[in-house]
This record gives sequence, structure tokens and C-alpha cells, in this order.
Amino acid sequence: MPATNGEREFVPYVVELMQSIGPVRAKRMFGGHGIFLEELMFGLVAGNILYLKADKETETEFKEKGLEAFTYNKKGKEFKMSYYQAPEEALEAGEEMSSWANKAYGAALRAAAKKRN
Repeated sequence: MPATNGEREFVPYVVELMQSIGPVRAKRMFGGHGIFLEELMFGLVAGNILYLKADKETETEFKEKGLEAFTYNKKGKEFKMSYYQAPEEALEAGEEMSSWANKAYGAALRAAAKKRN
């Protein structure tokens, strides 16, 4: 599925906003984009919505703000991933994005560490 005009503008905007935490990059995948830092995916963009990686340590913060988890359907069954919508304020201010992106990257680091053990 080709990227929409909105995605072609939104994805670079998100990547630029996240540069304060390191050399963040986007990669097309699964009809959307994965957001990576140091080869770890900590965010995804689907349908012009940014989702950030969450885990037991950070999930509550997303839920308290009423943010939805990323879900997808496969063979008529709904699957929920450990990625939640980014708060609107994170998309409007670099400092807020830095805070939320660092939380998401931390969740990705913890998940990678668990896989190695």
C-alpha cells in the first residue's frame, strides 16, 4: 500500500521532532512506518497516527491520558500491540516529544533485554 500524501509529510515531521533523543529514522513496513533508534523499533505510524512503545512501566501513563493501543485485524481476529497513541501535546512541542519518545525507547530497550535473557 503506497504512503498517502499526509504520511509523506507526517512521518518526516515526527522523525525530525524526535531527533533530540538521537538519530531516529523511519522505515516503511506493514503498510505504515516503523520508527527506529539504534535498530530498535520504538514507534510506528499507521494511518497518520503516531504510536509509541509501552510496557508495564509506562502503559499506565498512556491509559491515564485515555490513549488507545494500536490494534489490527488478522483473519477476523483483533490483535492489540504494546504501542499506544502519542499524546497530542507531544506532536506539538519538541520537549514533550523528547519525553515521550524516551519513555518509548526505554520500553523497547527493556523488551530487547528480556529477549536476550
